[in-house]
Amino acid sequence: MTQQGVRWTADQVLALAPDPASRTAGSELGAAGPWSGTGSSGEGTVWGLCEGGGSTPYRTVVDVADASGPAYQCSCPSRKFPCKHALGLLLLWSGGDGAVPREEAPEWAEQWIAGRRTRAEQKRTAGASEASGPAAPEAARRRAERRAERVTAGAVELEQRLTDLLRGGLASAEQSGYGLWEETAARMVDAQAPGLAARVRELGALAGAGPGGPVRLLEECALLHLLGRGWLRRERLPEGLAATVRSRIGLPVSADGPAIRDRWLVLAQYDTADSRLTTRRIWLYGTDSGRTALLLSYGAAGRAPELALPVGPALDAELSAYPGAGQPRMALGERFAPPAPTDVRPPGTTTARAAARYGEALRDDPWLDSVPVTLDRVIPAPDGDGWQLADADEDAALPLTPAARSRPGLWRLVALSGGAPVRVFGECGHQGFTPLAAWPEGPGEAVSLC
Repeated sequence: MTQQGVRWTADQVLALAPDPASRTAGSELGAAGPWSGTGSSGEGTVWGLCEGGGSTPYRTVVDVADASGPAYQCSCPSRKFPCKHALGLLLLWSGGDGAVPREEAPEWAEQWIAGRRTRAEQKRTAGASEASGPAAPEAARRRAERRAERVTAGAVELEQRLTDLLRGGLASAEQSGYGLWEETAARMVDAQAPGLAARVRELGALAGAGPGGPVRLLEECALLHLLGRGWLRRERLPEGLAATVRSRIGLPVSADGPAIRDRWLVLAQYDTADSRLTTRRIWLYGTDSGRTALLLSYGAAGRAPELALPVGPALDAELSAYPGAGQPRMALGERFAPPAPTDVRPPGTTTARAAARYGEALRDDPWLDSVPVTLDRVIPAPDGDGWQLADADEDAALPLTPAARSRPGLWRLVALSGGAPVRVFGECGHQGFTPLAAWPEGPGEAVSLC
């Protein structure tokens, strides 16, 4: 149920946008001009009709109290999720100036909400029935054994290909072109090891990456070799590391940790995409447990994932951890209330301690690209051709990653700081620090940097 009187800010709404173009288009629709028939209910539903290119306006409805995050429906042909009309409607609603009055939902909006809740209940019932079948555990065990055999065959083949590559010299990799890596990746897909396939494709991008390419290629080949050997000798590994290897290989795993109920502060949300998949990462911080959690959701190529949460508020919900040593990934379980404002901020640390934390995490997961860290009292400052976050009270700093330097969020961070210390949440890894959210030194809401 939606808490009365709680509305999102414009920044929180725009943080849901799947890309910068949608953010811009949604902002243009955040005024009352193109809208008619708008309204909202006490159960968290917002609806409206938006003028489009045709004679019939687009029907847009959003459920901000949906159990898995805001849910959207729009009659427009856009494949983006949420579309610009959903963003515009939420911006209009967030203004709180009476443009979206409280009233009864029209039939078309009520039908969509009722249909979603019915399907969710049917899915829960079907899942419980399937899991309780007498033959289910045995069939699952046989499927797992067959897949493990295929993955083992793929890992052995990959080891031989890496041996041949290093025996012939890394220069031969660049001469062979991307086709060599794509064919090897396809073999790993056939072996049902998508994690190995993804890392092989990354090698193809490094083979012709300029002067630093051979060094990076050798480093990634070593990590790929380590992952393959880890799978082949997984019975000898500690259980936590063995679970990490299975996850990195790409085997499906379920969140089997105990449910942790907390008020989870939504720190950041951003998407990454390739030709096959769009991955959404949502970082949360437990205001009582002090635990940092990562939610992952996926969408087919060209479509954004459905799970979306506004950055800044906290939601009362249960999360369950996935297996793996030092694994931050968790699964979103039951939600007890929609996101609500909070003054809580995650505690911060120094840049030196953040780098040390990443080094410590590599012991449990050698393939880890970064760890979530909150830096306290840091100042963004130019550093030659790049930027860094410098400690205000110590002579130390962390460089920003190349990806962070190219994002517009960098300039929002600089403007928020104005030369004064700020608190910054982000990801710290071997390429530097990527800021994702920031807070001013005094009172103030989180600013999304994604």
